[in-house]
Amino acid sequence: MISHREPAASSRRMEAARRRGGGRRKPVTGGASGSGRRKTSRRRGRNARSEASTAAVATPEPAAQAPQPQTPESSVIEIPEVISVRDLAQKLDTTPIEIIKILMSYGTMATINEIIDFDTATIVAEELGKEIERETIVEEELEESETGPKTLRERLLEMEDPSKLKPRPPVITVLGHVDHGKTTLLDAIRNTRVAEREAGGITQHIAAYQIELDGRKITFLDTPGHAAFTAMRARGAQVTDIVILVVAADDGVMPQTEEAIDHARAAHVPIIVALNKMDKPNANPERVMQQLADRGLQPEEWGGDTIVVPISAKQRINIDALLENVLLVADVMDLKANPEGPAIGTVIETLQDRRLGNTATVLVQKGTLKKGDPIVLGQEWGRVRAMFDDRGRQLNEAKPSMPVLITGLQGLPQAGDIFQVVESDRLARQISAERKEKDRAKEQEQTKALTLEDFYAQMQSGAVKDLNLIVKVDVQGSLEPIVKSLEDLSSDEVGIRILRKAVGNITESDVMLATASRALIIGFNVKVDPVAKRQAEQQGVDIRLYNVIYHIVEDISKALQGMLEPVYEERELGRAEVRAVFRIRGRGKVMGCLVTDGVIRRNADAIILRNGQEIHRGVISSLKRYQEDVPEVRSGYECGIAVENFTDPKEGDIIVATEQVRVR
Repeated sequence: MISHREPAASSRRMEAARRRGGGRRKPVTGGASGSGRRKTSRRRGRNARSEASTAAVATPEPAAQAPQPQTPESSVIEIPEVISVRDLAQKLDTTPIEIIKILMSYGTMATINEIIDFDTATIVAEELGKEIERETIVEEELEESETGPKTLRERLLEMEDPSKLKPRPPVITVLGHVDHGKTTLLDAIRNTRVAEREAGGITQHIAAYQIELDGRKITFLDTPGHAAFTAMRARGAQVTDIVILVVAADDGVMPQTEEAIDHARAAHVPIIVALNKMDKPNANPERVMQQLADRGLQPEEWGGDTIVVPISAKQRINIDALLENVLLVADVMDLKANPEGPAIGTVIETLQDRRLGNTATVLVQKGTLKKGDPIVLGQEWGRVRAMFDDRGRQLNEAKPSMPVLITGLQGLPQAGDIFQVVESDRLARQISAERKEKDRAKEQEQTKALTLEDFYAQMQSGAVKDLNLIVKVDVQGSLEPIVKSLEDLSSDEVGIRILRKAVGNITESDVMLATASRALIIGFNVKVDPVAKRQAEQQGVDIRLYNVIYHIVEDISKALQGMLEPVYEERELGRAEVRAVFRIRGRGKVMGCLVTDGVIRRNADAIILRNGQEIHRGVISSLKRYQEDVPEVRSGYECGIAVENFTDPKEGDIIVATEQVRVR
């Protein structure tokens, strides 16, 4: 039996309200009536909870159902990632007042111009009996920009009243090859010894700073330059306005320099080149500028549009000129944001601090973040307990383009997550629960283990392009022939990838690799370690054992052609003995039974035995205890059972509940 963790109190209340309204997250056709049913359900009070639970497990007999009028299916309404109350009302064909009332019922005070996120809009839509989905164009933009903050910024600007937009500081990301002087440059700008505190002289985490130059603020993101932290560097490029590309004049363009250029271009942001280490005797700026030009960054001196500023971060030479060029580019870009209203922005970094607990460095992109604000960050939520700038000073608020470290989070969000201030802890908690539930379902779908029978369908749909295999054999002499035979099956349409080939039994390590890479495990004359077997069953990893090489090749070949059929096995769940037979008007005969072994489940297949002989097969259509529908009954308990199309039950009959289990 699957156990479920008890949700938070408010989530339980909302879940009960949904069940009373007709089922969790089930779209209701006929908007007004759907909403009416939900409101009526809430007025029924606490006693409705048990009724809802009973209704949730009840399975009415087909004969008892009244004919239902045919109604057309509700059309799915596309909603962008963020939307104003006014626009949402228009999309849902209702009034802004109705939207505001629903938000108020969840503890959220909103105005007609309030911007809410997709998950909040989902809750509102459900109350109105409407079904919504994310707008397709937004998904495409998010895919193109990887984590989506740039798309978020553009959409926020599109929805804002131009009269409310105010100039904001530019956000600068410093990128470049390892040891080319990125952190030393920021050290020179901030006049602190950040570089000396980093382990091994290499930046370990993204840090965000804000400095002032001639009364104007500039925000800097310091991203790691080491190859192991490529993903962190890419994330930094996605929240920035301008990239400073640090290139050592004595070293030139290196592989990570090229990678940084690619990240900046993918983020569609201008690049200013800081030609560092000009104080070194072997500095060769002409060679470096030629390398930059070869990669599409034509220096202004050579007639291009890329600003190149020669500097020495260590000697603090020409730093002001670099910053002046940053402000010049920012002026041309005319960077603006609305500092009013609840804050929206991006999570830059997260950390679990021994003293402060869960913390997140966030970059505000709209509105003003205030101490005490309820906040949703990706799948997590919290209330801003404290707020610090990069020098550790406590703040009460943060405006657009300002990075701050916040505390008071219930969990650690992911770097790159969007954060948004909401009106109440209740709504924040609910949105967090909704997102986690949605992500769990999505993760189960995406990480569902691949089986050989499923492969062809997934290949045809484009879900997979390669068949990943782990091959374990008994002796070395068998390994190469098997691997070669499998690799020969590769074609232009699908490739065979051998992730691991080794001699020995199938181990837990093999299963872990298969789980992570959605691979199949092929075993030839080997056994499966007990721990590995349990792990494979839990993760759904497909393990195939063979003792003839030809059979391996045959099965894989059939799978590639979509000809391999799954094999199922009938397994017994439990048994029940018929102790009495009752006739119920409109439902026929129902058997009063005692479960003698295992478990009897509603909707399970059933075999009826009389005197040891099979006399009928059907489905358990009804399962009750004390007139209440239940999903299952375990050994030692009495229950009422009805089996589909079984009209002649007798005392002493044995009901065997079974299920079909795929064995390969």
